[in-house]
Amino acid sequence: MSADCDFGLIGLAVMGENLALNVESRGYRIAVFNRTVEKVDELIAGRAKGKNFVGCHSVKELVASLKRPRKVMMLVKAGAAVDDLIEQLLPHLEPGDCIIDGGNEFFENTERRTKYIEGKGLLYVGTGVSGGEEGALKGPSMMPGGSPAAWPLVKPIFQAIAAKVGPNEDIPCCEWVGPRGAGHYVKMVHNGIEYGDMQLICEAYQLLADVAGLSNDEIYEVFAQWNRGELQSYLIEITRDIFSAMDDQPGGSGHLVDKILDVAGAKGTGKWMSQLALDLGVPSTLVTTAVYARALSAAKEARVRASKVLSGPNPADNPTLGQPIKQLVGAKQDFVEAVRLALYASKICSYAQGFVQLQAASAEHKWDLNYGDCALLWRGGCIIRAQFLDRIKEAFDEQPNLENLLLFPYFKEIIDKSQAAWRRVLIAATHLGVPAPAFSTALGYYDSYRRERLPANLLQAQRDYFGAHTYQRVDRPGTFHSEWLDLRKQPS
Repeated sequence: MSADCDFGLIGLAVMGENLALNVESRGYRIAVFNRTVEKVDELIAGRAKGKNFVGCHSVKELVASLKRPRKVMMLVKAGAAVDDLIEQLLPHLEPGDCIIDGGNEFFENTERRTKYIEGKGLLYVGTGVSGGEEGALKGPSMMPGGSPAAWPLVKPIFQAIAAKVGPNEDIPCCEWVGPRGAGHYVKMVHNGIEYGDMQLICEAYQLLADVAGLSNDEIYEVFAQWNRGELQSYLIEITRDIFSAMDDQPGGSGHLVDKILDVAGAKGTGKWMSQLALDLGVPSTLVTTAVYARALSAAKEARVRASKVLSGPNPADNPTLGQPIKQLVGAKQDFVEAVRLALYASKICSYAQGFVQLQAASAEHKWDLNYGDCALLWRGGCIIRAQFLDRIKEAFDEQPNLENLLLFPYFKEIIDKSQAAWRRVLIAATHLGVPAPAFSTALGYYDSYRRERLPANLLQAQRDYFGAHTYQRVDRPGTFHSEWLDLRKQPS
């Protein structure tokens, strides 16, 4: 077999197949392999027919078809399957060749594999790939990390296939993130922010429907309007589209969204971000709330039982409940605008938390991340792509050591403009019994972060009282312990 292929790809599920077609469309000759070789033959005879593809029936055959230094990308299930495939590849590769993992992998596995592969004289890249099936085909966001020496080898291909942004649509949403597992960590944070964004949008939907009483057609118009302004984003765009979709099943009628069971799935990246935030001691509260919201949605049968037992306000049964709300938020359109402002302010808090976690992880793992570049990577191709990511890049370009996005003038002004409406929305939701946990969590984070003094002084006193955990003082340096039983007021 002639070794004339520029790139090899293993794993021809929908993402892998689409990414392979994307690579070929940019002028590269690509070799493909899949464990179920029938998929290789189907691709070559189908979507890849007449294109610059080489179909392979073994790992050995794929490696033999590649130009040196060889570049092999794996798009297989994360975890043990990646380790198994690496072991199959290693006997056929030589020093200087590069193995690429394009799956949704846990960053610690990528840290470990990078060291292992480099120890054998080869190069390793762990890259986040975001944008779903369409992004893989037309231009994803890519977040590569791993062996720095691998970047010059994969950069031309990666940046060719990535989404493009900018006035001339010539800035690729792909840049080197950092060593070892940095790329997969940044992808994980992207997914965690995605969890928060989706939960916030869902809460906005429920507020518009249950408080403002908007129909699906009216909600479609609201999201269409929002997508033309500050909230313009992929998720707002597809949410708009969802409210226009009608039931296409035989015998079905009405809006499709109303027929979907209210039980949310998850693949684990949001949970990873939340767990790692706890490990780092950073308050990524939005993603944690979003993860718990999905868990609570999954308890459908328990919620159905509880709904028959537990009471709360119900405006439909008691119209007078709505009277104070009308006084608080005004006309329907005023409330819609208040929800928009609350959504935008909460979204800013979510992204602020994500970048604080990236900063803590970068320091912990010595990755030296460029946060402006991270924002640019998410500007196109990915699920959280949004207009205001340009502002995040500007913030970190202007202040590379910015402690928190909330402190940057642009975002501070938005919060200042939005917070009165934000608070009114949450008062309305509480009064009417409409759950808005992510909106509330975002505001709780903001109010806690802006306070010079929090009640943790009492918490430390409690810890010292029952466990002699010591405390520090505001009026003198040092570490102290008190005998609280001796100091307490004696019970009468």
